[in-house]
Amino acid sequence: MYEQLWEEQMKALRRMGLLASILTAGVPGIAAAQDQIEVTLGVLADMSGIFSDIGGEGSVVATRMAVEDFMKRPEAANFKIEIVSADAQNKPDISSAIAREWLESDGVDALLDMPTSAISLALAPIVQQANKVALLTASGTSDLTGPVCTPNSVHWTYDTWALAHGTAEALTRQGKTSWYFLTVDFALGHSLERDASAVVVEHGGSVLGSVRHPTATPDFSSYLLQAQGSGADVIALANTGGDAINTLKQAREFGLIDGGQSFAGMLMFLSDIHSTGLDTAQGLLLTTGFYWDRNDATRTFAERFAAENGDRMPTMNQAGAYSATLAYLEAVAEVGSPEDGAAVVKAMHDRGTFEDPLFGPTSLREDGRVLHDMLLVQVKTPEESTQPYDYYKIVEVLPGESAFRPLADGGCPLVQ
Repeated sequence: MYEQLWEEQMKALRRMGLLASILTAGVPGIAAAQDQIEVTLGVLADMSGIFSDIGGEGSVVATRMAVEDFMKRPEAANFKIEIVSADAQNKPDISSAIAREWLESDGVDALLDMPTSAISLALAPIVQQANKVALLTASGTSDLTGPVCTPNSVHWTYDTWALAHGTAEALTRQGKTSWYFLTVDFALGHSLERDASAVVVEHGGSVLGSVRHPTATPDFSSYLLQAQGSGADVIALANTGGDAINTLKQAREFGLIDGGQSFAGMLMFLSDIHSTGLDTAQGLLLTTGFYWDRNDATRTFAERFAAENGDRMPTMNQAGAYSATLAYLEAVAEVGSPEDGAAVVKAMHDRGTFEDPLFGPTSLREDGRVLHDMLLVQVKTPEESTQPYDYYKIVEVLPGESAFRPLADGGCPLVQ
């Protein structure tokens, strides 16, 4: 009877999005209980919506892999690490409620993923108030290292400034100077359109217009017709996940893909290309922070990840969850405790430039921006691809120092 009640309570928690999984990693008996460093990581991701392939359970897998790798190190002998996860449902209010419960009652020390910019903007001040750490591995808006930066936030994987400059600069250099934006109507889409528009204008181009659509729109026909009617050289997709997939698929159905206008993915992921298919996505130019087939280290990680994630190769957000977790735990070991989140972030910053296993030379600036290489890539043709997820040709490696917004230009109040 009691077992049945317990199971019913657990099911209720899962339905509420308060608990999805728990993993404890530790080496009992090595250190006395009072010497143990206890860390709880909370992965707050889209587990069931249009961004679930981008992060979702894959972010939990990547976080667990990082914990497993850290626990093999001598400095981890007295660590006890738990992972909790929940479905953000892509709603800031639900995500804020889960985060407050985790931070105030459940002893969570660091949050990861946070799948939309609106969620990240809502959670960053909550994490700061609790003096814990926000590892923003799935968030886009560059405002997180600008006006709303905090000493407790680490923006790891990418941002809208880097994406816009990588893709928009490349296309304007090719002479494609007139742009029209198809933009998802929330914080991420607005930031993508804003940052890319600035690049286009800076390079002598023009923005002919834009149209905004709600999240999870099933029918893009009217938006695509407006974009086509603009006559712009480039139709820029300032959306992502399921929305970007549906946009491209419907653009193919309506004949826009072969109609002379170029499509630019301002934020597209490997999983998006997989779902869209190379027949439709071929030739698309985009910027990413990670590609699994870049070198031996990324391939080794990707093969291990795929074995634990249904043979799906990691997206850049999932790679970001792995690397951010590993760097965070190393900083906790340096500080000796996760209790003071700002001190842990400072230790990450004070580390200087280090060699991350997935992102290469990496460092953390005082505005919370993590610097690492970004990659300008082009989607392969079906004939060029030799296996599933062999989708990108690396056109250019963009060094971290120039790939991200200059420190002085962000408006972060932490920067003196």
